[in-house]
Amino acid sequence: MKYLCLVYHDEEKIDALPESEYNAIVREVLDYREELRRGGHYIISDGLQSVHTATTVRVRGGKVSITDGPFAETKEQLGGFSLIEARDLNEAIRLAAKMPPARLGSIEVRPLKEFDPR
Repeated sequence: MKYLCLVYHDEEKIDALPESEYNAIVREVLDYREELRRGGHYIISDGLQSVHTATTVRVRGGKVSITDGPFAETKEQLGGFSLIEARDLNEAIRLAAKMPPARLGSIEVRPLKEFDPR
């Protein structure tokens, strides 16, 4: 089953990290990505640009509304994602708990809906 792991963190805290500490975390992320790949769990992952680059689009009554920034003001922002393959939710949680960004923020684990392609 496929699980989307949404990576949340406080951008201000990430931006305040010394460059060497930030680079060490990036290396850990890349190393763990390779570990997931070797284990057959990795599908795709990537980071997102700053929340300040976000645009929210809504359509209500046929009218398009565009807002700069994310939909909600929160302490943590969506910073990236990983799409993984796991046997079940317990395995997905175990894999997400090893993701280095979990130490700086949180990882939301959600199963993908698998639609019948009729």
